[in-house]
Amino acid sequence: MTAADLLVHGGTVLTVDGAGTVVPDGAVAVRDGEILAVGPAADLRARYTAAEEIDASGCLVLPGLVNTHTHLAMTLLRGRADDVTLQGFLERVIHWESRLLSPSTVAAAVRAAVAESVRAGVTTALDMYWFHEAAERVAAEAGWRLLTGPTFMDVPDPADSIAYADRLEWARRDLAGRTPRPGIRPALFAHSAYTLSPAQLTDIAALAREFGALLHIHAAENASEVATVEERYGKRPVELLDSLGLLGPDLLLAHTVDLTDPEIAALARTGTSVAHCPVSNLKLGCGVAPVPRLLDAGVTVGLGTDGAVSSNTLDVLGAVRQAALIHKAAGDPTAVGAEQAVRMATIEGARALGLGDQLGSLEAGKRADLVVLDLAAPHLRPLHDPWSTLAYAAHSSDVRDTVVDGRILLQNRVLGPWNEAEVLAGLEALTGTTETAPV
Repeated sequence: MTAADLLVHGGTVLTVDGAGTVVPDGAVAVRDGEILAVGPAADLRARYTAAEEIDASGCLVLPGLVNTHTHLAMTLLRGRADDVTLQGFLERVIHWESRLLSPSTVAAAVRAAVAESVRAGVTTALDMYWFHEAAERVAAEAGWRLLTGPTFMDVPDPADSIAYADRLEWARRDLAGRTPRPGIRPALFAHSAYTLSPAQLTDIAALAREFGALLHIHAAENASEVATVEERYGKRPVELLDSLGLLGPDLLLAHTVDLTDPEIAALARTGTSVAHCPVSNLKLGCGVAPVPRLLDAGVTVGLGTDGAVSSNTLDVLGAVRQAALIHKAAGDPTAVGAEQAVRMATIEGARALGLGDQLGSLEAGKRADLVVLDLAAPHLRPLHDPWSTLAYAAHSSDVRDTVVDGRILLQNRVLGPWNEAEVLAGLEALTGTTETAPV
């Protein structure tokens, strides 16, 4: 028998591989953070002896969920900017951020966000925010997969200390100092075409390409943004990015609600990916991204929650349900099916990050990120179709176990990395600092 670190066995395994393989009474063997094998439980239990086991009987085992667009530390401001437009939201948030953010407040807020994400079966996130170094330290404490890096936005930095030109050099040092790790890639964040000039966007993109980093940008989030960019530069946001040569397989655009057919064709032609954030887009009244048209054109679409201020939750499974439902409103119930929505939260999200060869499905050789979802509750029975159950019936509260890189971070609904009460107490202690600040 071959030694393994972890054997998850007995559940229905939804691999999310290319064939959509489902293994009843299946198992996943893990060693050194990597999946060794996936198959029938009887076969794997005969082949592998494991130091640790998870009995997934009566459960659904699936790949870890991927959040392709979020601002984790915004847990600090949850509920502080509700029922406003995108522009009103940004005004409020920027005001709060300038008063409240520091490495310590970001660390406390991200710690709560990681706890929330792990409970929801989210194993990977792409996080655009200030003081990314603090967020990385927190993720490393937990053993959680976080992609983040320097953020550029032509507004006063909460640190109020790094001019744009100096920020480029700081970002270069940050990227140069990174050590390659499985399942992680460097990332740079340019907020948008309305908060950065074309010259700035070009500089940031050149830096990203120098280091093979993923570049992440908000684009075409609503009609007002599109009008602003068009008035300034004579081009719509995606048109502008295309004209600057920024579109490509290492660019991930967030939102893309307001797109023309030629813009969709440009995204497909260049291999540019999209992070679809249905809950945030609905809550801010931005509209509904043309996801069926994007998919028909061959654009890779992942799912994101946005921050916990604009969506109030980091629940990717909730975004799966919204993505599977809202596109049917035009009258086509097949517009985004259950399987497609689940894939957007797993393998397609991984591909959007440029990590589809390492994450997003349960296959030998990939990183061991997986979720065990308890099927005991009445709303999950019977299990006729795992895709349908995940998209239309399951809740994040049904997640029982979460594994990242072969390490169990949530076991029997108990958070492993930290004392959860202390994490929440740390967040609550900070919320009092927002009470006297004007909105």
